[in-house]
Amino acid sequence: MIKALRSGLWTCSRCIRQGSRAGQRQRRWLSAEPGLAQDHVSYIPVDHTPPEAKHDDSLLRQIFDSPPTFRRFWRPLLESTSSGNVGLFRNKYLTSPQGFLTFAETTITRAQKIVDKVLAASTLQDYKALVRDLDRLSDILCRVLDVSDFVRVTHPNEDIQHAASEAWSLVYQYMNQLNTTTGLSDQLGKALATPEVIASWTEEEQTVAQLLQQDFKKSAIHLPQDSRDQFVDLSQEISELGSDFVDNMGPDQTYIDLPSSKFQGMDPRLAQKYTRRGLLRLPTMSPEASVALRTVHDENTRKLIYYATRTASKKSIGTLETLLRSRAQLARLSGFESYGQMALQDKMMAKTPESVHQFLLALSQRNAPLVEQEVTDLLREKGLKLHSSTTTELHPWDKDYYMHSIRSGIRSRRRYSDHLSSYFSLGTVMQGLSRLFTRLYGIRFVPRDTLPGETWHPDVRRLDVISDTDGHVAVLYCDLFYRDDKSPNPAHFTVRCSREILPDEIQEAAQQIASGYDGFPRFETPIEAANDGMHVSETGSSVKQLPTIALVCDFHHEEDGRNEPALLDYYQMETLFHEMGHAIHSILARTSLQNVAGTRCATDFAELPSTLMEHFCADPSVLELFARHHATDEPLPYQMVADKLHVLKRFEASERENQIILAMLDQEYHSSRLDQGDFDSTAVFLDLQRKFGKLPPDPPGTRWQGFFGHLFGYGSTYYSYLFDQVLSERVWRVVFLAGQNGAALDRKNGERVKENLLKWGGSRNPWKCLSDTLEDERLIHGDEEAMRLVGSWGIRDDLHG
Repeated sequence: MIKALRSGLWTCSRCIRQGSRAGQRQRRWLSAEPGLAQDHVSYIPVDHTPPEAKHDDSLLRQIFDSPPTFRRFWRPLLESTSSGNVGLFRNKYLTSPQGFLTFAETTITRAQKIVDKVLAASTLQDYKALVRDLDRLSDILCRVLDVSDFVRVTHPNEDIQHAASEAWSLVYQYMNQLNTTTGLSDQLGKALATPEVIASWTEEEQTVAQLLQQDFKKSAIHLPQDSRDQFVDLSQEISELGSDFVDNMGPDQTYIDLPSSKFQGMDPRLAQKYTRRGLLRLPTMSPEASVALRTVHDENTRKLIYYATRTASKKSIGTLETLLRSRAQLARLSGFESYGQMALQDKMMAKTPESVHQFLLALSQRNAPLVEQEVTDLLREKGLKLHSSTTTELHPWDKDYYMHSIRSGIRSRRRYSDHLSSYFSLGTVMQGLSRLFTRLYGIRFVPRDTLPGETWHPDVRRLDVISDTDGHVAVLYCDLFYRDDKSPNPAHFTVRCSREILPDEIQEAAQQIASGYDGFPRFETPIEAANDGMHVSETGSSVKQLPTIALVCDFHHEEDGRNEPALLDYYQMETLFHEMGHAIHSILARTSLQNVAGTRCATDFAELPSTLMEHFCADPSVLELFARHHATDEPLPYQMVADKLHVLKRFEASERENQIILAMLDQEYHSSRLDQGDFDSTAVFLDLQRKFGKLPPDPPGTRWQGFFGHLFGYGSTYYSYLFDQVLSERVWRVVFLAGQNGAALDRKNGERVKENLLKWGGSRNPWKCLSDTLEDERLIHGDEEAMRLVGSWGIRDDLHG
């Protein structure tokens, strides 16, 4: 397959996994111990920031926190420039809606020349160049697909959205034609069958060749024509079923109607919103239903709410089971025993369903004693509430209520009022991220002005990423402020990947400039033309297209003339750290081939850099870099963070148990048991809860799996969330020593992670990256035993094992 399904849009698990019920957001698991506040000794890190960067560091905070400063920074350029529209992201094609279609049509013309070259390959030299030809083919298609994907979901102009969608469809259809061109697969097969060709390839080229071969196989190109036709039809059917499942999932009971007196304990203002004439009508799928489960005192009311919110409609269940059976049929058609085997065998570290099972089983065993203790705590709380010393049973509808009760008790004992956001202005957090990356990796963020047409909204800030050794290494566009027309989900987009631009591409661009190629914008140099006007880096004889990244969030800021900065709560600050973890992976993994650039790596490896960043934002020495009161400039008292984390971490083992069971469910639903005629998705779910859960399972009659929308997007890979949580915990404790003695800011630790893990993107076996990073040879083979070992570490690693 020419374009592996590793989209330029990276919407991570933090953004997508919104909890076990529709509309209920779930907290991520954190690693900092509350006790750190008592034991913390202020650590003064070595400041590697070069003197000339001091101005940039100050300006970085101001352009996000002070609208007048940003306007002063931005306006002079607009007033002084004589240039016209430079194009979105400085892509000279994208100066108008029509430019998207011109870009797409020109791309297809270029792509076809590469296809013709690959199909005509016959000499040894032709085959040696074949991987880079195919990677370039993938890159030029992705140049359109990735930017169009971003624009059609983010740009506020509907005409441009529409044009981007048309461009995307045009190139996507062409790509699908290539994926049925058997000659491309045959030529790659001939190259891979020639030892002299393979010996001439770099490790990166060999990796890309294998990935492309696997993609061709998964697109059923090896099958007879009638089977390929069936494969296409099934793929389309699965896509439609999945969209129907996610878009139309619904409960069996739409409303819960009860006398308002039954809702004592719920916020009266919230209850009043749904009350008419003494009857409270609560929408089953609303966030308020989740609030009611946590706060309503009457147990029978909570029971009714629980049943309603855990019982999907029969239609949703029917759609889900049809989707699962269609996936099983697709896998069998492609020669696999199950859809899970098909999905895992190439782009996942786990490789096989058996390996995933070993990981989840080991993690469940490690987690079980912690859950048992939490259940004991809940039973004790229930006894205290009911004034009974003989309470022995915890019902499913009790769990959220008594968890909330215990957490509320912790909050009431805080020594600080909860004003953490006063210390986390958006500008200080961005400044802190730059300072952290300077200390760990020798890179910093430098504010840059933008030219007319370069961004999609005046709120967008551009940052150049500057390395103290390599100069300009990436461009980062930050669209971080709330707008009515924006998606509320934070996301990381790779608009353009890193890739080496070869001399013959530059020569080709020079010829196009000289001949006045129809549809070709006016470029100043062949190098500029070879990258569509976007930024490149030149080191010696090497020219690389710079990674171009967009971060999108929806942080609120005052617009009433007071010029107050956007203040982030702890979760929002952690989210920004997480998303920047994806960005730093794209920035540091400057590979020569785009198929393995940055986050285009194993799916169950891609969340590791971002999840690791969550540990840093909870570390005292990291927070000391930037967390100061936006008005008084007073430093953040770390005890406030410790108190916050103590509440967030309470009952994390129980939340983790739920995720483990969901990951197991995902595996079961995509296993060979789908071939059994009596497959019952509800029975499978309830059986897993009873077998592996310490918390009370769902009662008979419920059908929660009909709300598990991630079964479509994450078919058989949902375990990745837990897997990367464990790996990030291990890296944090082994490499960064859990932040002890300033280890979170030690350059040698950052270089260890950069050199062994981050810089490779997807070009090296991720198990080797992990083995080298952790200095643990037990991981090197990446087999079932390695997966079991990772599971045995658990989320909270004690460094033994």
